[in-house]
Amino acid sequence: MPPTLATVAALPQLGLRSRTGPLPETPVVWVAVSELEDPTPFLEGGELVLTTGMRLTPANAAAYVSRLVGRGVAGLGFAVGVIHDTVPAELLAAARAQGLVLLEVPRPTPFIAIGKAVSRMLAAEWYEDVTRAFQAQRELTRAALTGPGALVARLARLLGGWALLLDPAGDVRHAEPAAARDRAAAIAPELPRLRRRTPDGGTAASLALAVPNDHVVVQRIGLGGRPRGFLAVGTDAPLPHAAHTIVGAAVALLTLQSETPRTGRDLRASVAALLLDRPGDAPDVPRGPVRVLACAGGPAVPDALESDPAGARCLTLPLGGHAAVIVPDGLLGAVEPLLAGTGPIGVSDPIGISDPAGGDLPAALRQAEEALAAAVRARRDVLRHADLPGQGILRLLEPGPAGAFAAALLAPLRDEGLIETVQAYVAANGQGEAAARALGVHRHTLRSRMRRAAEVLGRDPDDPAVRAELWIALAISSSPAPRIGHHGESKHGSPEIA
Repeated sequence: MPPTLATVAALPQLGLRSRTGPLPETPVVWVAVSELEDPTPFLEGGELVLTTGMRLTPANAAAYVSRLVGRGVAGLGFAVGVIHDTVPAELLAAARAQGLVLLEVPRPTPFIAIGKAVSRMLAAEWYEDVTRAFQAQRELTRAALTGPGALVARLARLLGGWALLLDPAGDVRHAEPAAARDRAAAIAPELPRLRRRTPDGGTAASLALAVPNDHVVVQRIGLGGRPRGFLAVGTDAPLPHAAHTIVGAAVALLTLQSETPRTGRDLRASVAALLLDRPGDAPDVPRGPVRVLACAGGPAVPDALESDPAGARCLTLPLGGHAAVIVPDGLLGAVEPLLAGTGPIGVSDPIGISDPAGGDLPAALRQAEEALAAAVRARRDVLRHADLPGQGILRLLEPGPAGAFAAALLAPLRDEGLIETVQAYVAANGQGEAAARALGVHRHTLRSRMRRAAEVLGRDPDDPAVRAELWIALAISSSPAPRIGHHGESKHGSPEIA
């Protein structure tokens, strides 16, 4: 609220004194200095008018006061000791008779000091309104993450009134408080005004209603010709400017929720198609192979993908400290640069998506995570599973016998729950300390598990030949069938040294 006459007069540095009794809580919207006999053509109402009474006479005092009262000024400040030694009796009598507040301004107080004081108070009030509106927008944004119902509830509390979210037909979707639902009947007849087009081809964005005990504002939701809903709010008093800003923020958030981007709908359809094993029916599922990327960037990955249209066709899943991304193979060249700044990336081999329940995607995720772990160790930005040492061996094997060999060798370890332990031990090339750190266990725990692994295998994992067989078996079990016995992406020529 703007400063009032009482707060302005209470400023000790101004020395103002009321000559018409106790001061009301009348707001002061500005300070106007005028020596005109009739300043009202230059006033809007709500001003504190300051004068020295240069043109004031006993004959025109009553008419002067009458014009100021008719214009709706907040009050009159009369400077003494300049033209008049005291406030003229005729002016004081007219002010008291007509209900105009009259403040005596002492000679040492310049008018500009009063103007500056009120200006500072108005600026502080404006800043407070902006701060309040900004904080309210933050609260509404947080509530919107939960859903429109939470947003409507928060809005009603911020305004100190009630709020209704109506669907396009005018039926109540959310009401806060619940009793506000009964107000929808009074609002429904006015909604056609927000549906019909204006003469210039547009549509009305809002309307105000005067109903008993309520000041109601209704705004349409949506950007197109047909509204996607309506937001109605009601308060005991007319909404101030800051409150209109808060309502506008709520409408913007509800509009964003209602105008769901097509890419988002297509992406959800893609997920449904994969779950239902119907990729051919989804608008956004690639018609070719995909890859799985394991990205160390974690939370930064979705933001990076949203910066480019190629990222909109990827599916992202947070996994603890990293993230998995399913990428159409044809977009890999565009997606890798998007994610390059988020941290190391491990890339699986390409797989088909015709049978998502067949296990190819989980196997591809294991490949990507193996490649990511190797990329972190080698301090590489991107590392593909096909480029890991030893991947070429798998292509020399027959899928059937290779799978049988791996299943037979690893079966005792699976029964004892030792696969992860042996995998870490083999990956560390028999170094117990490194394997224990990778598993997050004490070295004595690792040693105990490896003794048990040796017992169930009937072989010594410290023998390099045994570790080689275990590495091959583990690689076979973690690779999709197409990777075994087929040529892939292994590069020929001299190997790079990390």
